[in-house]
Amino acid sequence: MRLKSIELVGFKSFARKTSLDFGVTITAIVGPNGSGKSNIAEAFRFVLGEQSMKSMRGRRGEDMIWNGSGGVPRSGRASVKLIFDNYDRAFNLDFDEVSIERVVHRDGISEYLLNSSVVRLRDIVELLSQANIGASGHHIISQGEADRILSASSRERREMLEDALGLTAYLYKREDAERKLEKTAENMREVEMLRRELAPHLRFLHGQVKKIEEVSRLQTEISQKYLEYLGRESIYLRVAQEQLEEKRAAPQGERKVLEVRITQLRTEIGNKSKNDNVASKLVVLEEESRTMTQKREQVTRRLGRIEGEEALRERMVKEVGVIIPHAQVEEFVRHVEQELKESLTLDVSLLHARITALLTRTKEFLGRLMHTTSEQHIEQDHARKAEIEQELHDLQGKEKDITAAIVKLRTGMESERETSREIERELFSGMARRSELESILVQLSAQEQILAKERETFRLEFAEAGALIGSDAAGFDSYPLTNTHGEKLTVTEIFTEDRALQQERRRKLERLKIRLEEIGMGNTKEILQEYKETSTREEFLAREIKDLEVSARKLYQLVEELTATLQTRFVAGIETINIEFNIFFKLMFGGGSATLSIVHEEKSRRSIALESVSEKNETTDEVEEGIDIAITLPHKRIKGLHMLSGGERALTSIALIFAMSQVNPPPFLILDETDAALDEANSRRYGDMIENLAQKSQLILITHNRETMSRAGVLYGITMNSDGISKLLSVHFEEALVVAK
Repeated sequence: MRLKSIELVGFKSFARKTSLDFGVTITAIVGPNGSGKSNIAEAFRFVLGEQSMKSMRGRRGEDMIWNGSGGVPRSGRASVKLIFDNYDRAFNLDFDEVSIERVVHRDGISEYLLNSSVVRLRDIVELLSQANIGASGHHIISQGEADRILSASSRERREMLEDALGLTAYLYKREDAERKLEKTAENMREVEMLRRELAPHLRFLHGQVKKIEEVSRLQTEISQKYLEYLGRESIYLRVAQEQLEEKRAAPQGERKVLEVRITQLRTEIGNKSKNDNVASKLVVLEEESRTMTQKREQVTRRLGRIEGEEALRERMVKEVGVIIPHAQVEEFVRHVEQELKESLTLDVSLLHARITALLTRTKEFLGRLMHTTSEQHIEQDHARKAEIEQELHDLQGKEKDITAAIVKLRTGMESERETSREIERELFSGMARRSELESILVQLSAQEQILAKERETFRLEFAEAGALIGSDAAGFDSYPLTNTHGEKLTVTEIFTEDRALQQERRRKLERLKIRLEEIGMGNTKEILQEYKETSTREEFLAREIKDLEVSARKLYQLVEELTATLQTRFVAGIETINIEFNIFFKLMFGGGSATLSIVHEEKSRRSIALESVSEKNETTDEVEEGIDIAITLPHKRIKGLHMLSGGERALTSIALIFAMSQVNPPPFLILDETDAALDEANSRRYGDMIENLAQKSQLILITHNRETMSRAGVLYGITMNSDGISKLLSVHFEEALVVAK
């Protein structure tokens, strides 16, 4: 790579466009003091990204712009452009020629352009570091800064040497990795904070989901138990009804036949003994007995209905609430309507009083109903039941008396006519059997009443099952009923099961329904959706933490590797620079020695290593490395750099700068009057070293020294007229020799 030219427009004293071509290895820039030749060196600093206005003899960016004169107005901007030959691709760009330009405006804003495209300063710095053109400015040495490397601190001196050794790219990479490491640590803290903020809400939602799961489990269990209960109960009621019908069919048929036969026998007896009072009485008593039996059956059925109504009302009161008789409601409504009609003719004050009284009466009416209605109905049911039970008891007593009278008459008639005995015996036998059959039918009727109440209970449970489990309740008849071994139950096994077990199933259902009501849930769909979204967010953050931890470990490892590489290359570079430094020093001073040594200093700092990576996050004492310089002069004893004279410091600085340039040569070196303090003998040595340096780097020399000028291939002369504008003259090698002499 080779520096081809520099172009200045409106920069400091170069009001007009000025170009300097660097077609030779050594170019010298000469001119009287105040002509602006040092502005060339500052233009290089400017375009290469120098941010310190002080180092360019200014206070702000505006000071870099031509400020005008009597004949030429001031410029609105200043620009400096460097053009490089990039055939060897020293810059990692696919261009044969690379231009770097910086523009500053009056408002202080700077722009950087790479091949006319706007880029960042960082892009420029990283590109230049590829060609060993670093930020420390070791390749641009001004007259007043030649001593900077000696007066700098050991740490600053190390930075200059790192720059000269081409380690800037590694330093940028390490700094970038450290910034990313710090950013990763910050991101991890932010993610952890988000997870901590999310945790309480997630725990709450988790609890809600547990409740929803419990509700779902209860609903499933209730559904299963309801289907089992309804399935068993349906089968039991069906089989019980079928068996009841079967039991009732035979007695009813037999009784019907007996009724016909008894009627026939009575007719025969009547025909044979129409005047027989005993027989007449017996017939009357038998008829009374039959009538009494029918009444007893009716009363028994009424008693069954009352008991069923009582059980149903108690259940409805328990599940629904208070039942208000229709008559009481109608009476109260009529009263309210009458009161309202009368109120239409009243004035406002009386109307208010009437409405207040009506509201009071309404509250009293509802209060009485709430406290008394239900109890009144229950008490009425109990009273009616007691009356019917007493009536049944009286009928049973009368029936018993009639039966006793019949037995007595029958006993008396045994001694009567033998001709009628067989008929009477058959009649009495038939009547006795009829009584037995009627007793059986009464018992079956009682069973029918019980079965009717169980059917009503089944109906209510089925309705409640529909409210709880929906249309699934209708599938009870297809629900598989099995025993504890998973074997399908037969209808006989279901029917013959102890009824207490079925009642226990019903009680369990009631307990489950109470538990379900106690839990109670709102919109479970929204809760589940929110829980899913929150869980997904938490899982994402957890994965983010893991990814960040992996990135942090990789970055930490990269920092360690770059640090090790930097240290290895730095130590090796110092050894090489030491050799060249000692050679140049002896050449400059005719003897003596000069060495660089690495020194260690402790510096307290905050560890950048992440706790998750290095398990450290506390303030530590870091050991920093710096560079110390030790020299010995021939025929002179010194104890430190501070004892050197100005000329000795200049020669030592030049020797070190040239040594640095030999190890990792930059593409170009700018020396701004660094030879000003040299005498004639040292100037020749300086010239020899310049020619030696020119074998590895282009040299741009700003000088007054004739010996230095004589080594240049091109001389650029800078002049300034009364208008304050710097102008450029060029002289080639042959002419340069004449000028130098």
